[in-house]
Amino acid sequence: MVDTFDHAPQVWNAAQLREALKDLPDDTPIHIGVAEDPGDFDGYRESVLVDAHHVENWWPATATSPERTETENALTLFADWKPDEYDVLD
Repeated sequence: MVDTFDHAPQVWNAAQLREALKDLPDDTPIHIGVAEDPGDFDGYRESVLVDAHHVENWWPATATSPERTETENALTLFADWKPDEYDVLD
């Protein structure tokens, strides 16, 4: 049997992000370090913020309810590899 553990990071809210950004100039790039394993930032891969969208949940129509979409009070930040030259992968 595989050993497991509960991973419960503190997920930041908008107020925490605003506080972290408050003194930065508007044109400051935002870099994101993505953990290689849960909670392990020793070997993180650096990414850059490229977009953000409000979270939308979508449910298909069923026999008893129509299709619906709801926008949550949440935001998804999208990150990409930082600008550099990379090998073309087949």
